[in-house]
Amino acid sequence: MGFSEPSSEQIAADLHRALDDALRGPCPPKLAKAIESAVLLGGSRIRPQLCMRIFEAADHGGGDRDLAQAAATSLELMHCASLVHDDLPCFDDAQMRRGHPSTHVAFGEPVAVLAGDALIVLALQRLGRAAALNSARGLMVFESVARSVGPPFGIIAGQAWESEDRISLEDYHRAKTGALFVGAAEAGAIAAGNTDPRWRRFGQMIGEAFQVADDLKDALLTPEMTGKDAAQDARNGRPNAVTTFGVDGAKSRLRNTLRDALRLIEPGASGAPLRSFVR
Repeated sequence: MGFSEPSSEQIAADLHRALDDALRGPCPPKLAKAIESAVLLGGSRIRPQLCMRIFEAADHGGGDRDLAQAAATSLELMHCASLVHDDLPCFDDAQMRRGHPSTHVAFGEPVAVLAGDALIVLALQRLGRAAALNSARGLMVFESVARSVGPPFGIIAGQAWESEDRISLEDYHRAKTGALFVGAAEAGAIAAGNTDPRWRRFGQMIGEAFQVADDLKDALLTPEMTGKDAAQDARNGRPNAVTTFGVDGAKSRLRNTLRDALRLIEPGASGAPLRSFVR
């Protein structure tokens, strides 16, 4: 099996293709520009890279790369949709995202709501076309990605927890951030023909680590350093790892979670790119 690096350039090209299919023709110009802005103005593309790296690590022959790539693109579109909605005045009312004005600031709240909705639909369309070509495995991947978005454990549930009077930090983190990481891990493994449940556990751990790191950045760094509003957890009264465990405790939790995640990766050359990516 040859290794193909899931580079940012490859992922960006796939995102461009997904948007080109939807935004050509009579799409309302403001909506088209808002969608492009939400997806193409920066982003670390961590979730699609994780999906493809797990595909590489889990594929021992017979994997469906096109299905994995479609899942990776779909997950990133879902993530971008969640950011657009998360920044809305009814939620965080964030003014900046990825170093640019947030979508509702740049294009108005009605267009931002529709742009987020459109990205969810585009994600499902992109994955649905690929899943139809590999019916059995494709259906499993589609279900995993959809589960990472909808209730009870997906990112929509994560956003909804913010409207509850009492929020469990574990439930909140698991849904708000961890769900898409679980979806990325499961989708990459399933596309490779590997249904080992450890990949789901791996995604859960990486999602938790990412959220703890994000909580630390929100508490300790400035908007100029992160490209987005800072101290949002404190301003909005959200549960977070820094408030719960303290700065040192959150850092320790981050290190321990990453250590445990690395232990789930098989030793050898096939897991080396994934181990490097996690570190």
